[in-house]
Amino acid sequence: MAKITYIEHNGKEHVVDVANGLTVMEGARDNNIPGIEADCGGACACSTCHVYVDATWVEKLPAKDAMEEDMLDFAWEPDTEKSRLTCQLKVSDDLDGLIVRMPEKQI
Repeated sequence: MAKITYIEHNGKEHVVDVANGLTVMEGARDNNIPGIEADCGGACACSTCHVYVDATWVEKLPAKDAMEEDMLDFAWEPDTEKSRLTCQLKVSDDLDGLIVRMPEKQI
């Protein structure tokens, strides 16, 4: 289980426990956190679960694969370092304390 902080664009924080094996996107969905739409259900076929990972976490996460990189091209104002698709981040104890910020909107 990992404690993950989701920060809405307006600054409102949601700190939730997410079970290992789920994705960061599923953690948001299961806890009704606004700002992550996840239109494709986690298939890495859209960019509606886009977030900005806190700078302290960028190097701690697994590298983006080519599919995620391609989908991020369609995200709202992607950041080359901090942007990630939450459907591609599998939760483990290693993600305990992760902080993600939602963009102004999802497209």
